[in-house]
Amino acid sequence: MREIDELRPLTAGRLLALWREVREAAEDPLERTVLCNARIAAACCFFRGEPVFENERAVLAALTGRQLERLLLRLAEAEPGPEGTGNPSFDQGRFEALREG
Repeated sequence: MREIDELRPLTAGRLLALWREVREAAEDPLERTVLCNARIAAACCFFRGEPVFENERAVLAALTGRQLERLLLRLAEAEPGPEGTGNPSFDQGRFEALREG
C-alpha cells in the first residue's frame, strides 16, 4: 500500500454525494459498495498534503479488498483534522450527550 500520512474524514453530506454518484454508475449492490469505498479512500488519503490516489480506479488498482477495508476502518476511527477542516457548526458536546441517551 502507498504511504499515507493523513486521513481527512469527509462530512456526512460529502459521503452522501459520493454514494449518489456511485448509485448512478453501477447497478450491482456489491459493485456500488466497492466503488463508493474506493471513492472515499481517494478523497481522504493524503501524503505530504497531496492526494495519494488520483481517483477510485487508482485505489482499486493499488489496494486489495482487505487493505481497503483496513483503510476505511482507520478512517472511521480517525480524529478530525486540523481546525477549519471539519463542520464548524458541529457541537461535539451535544453529540456526546445525544449518544449517551
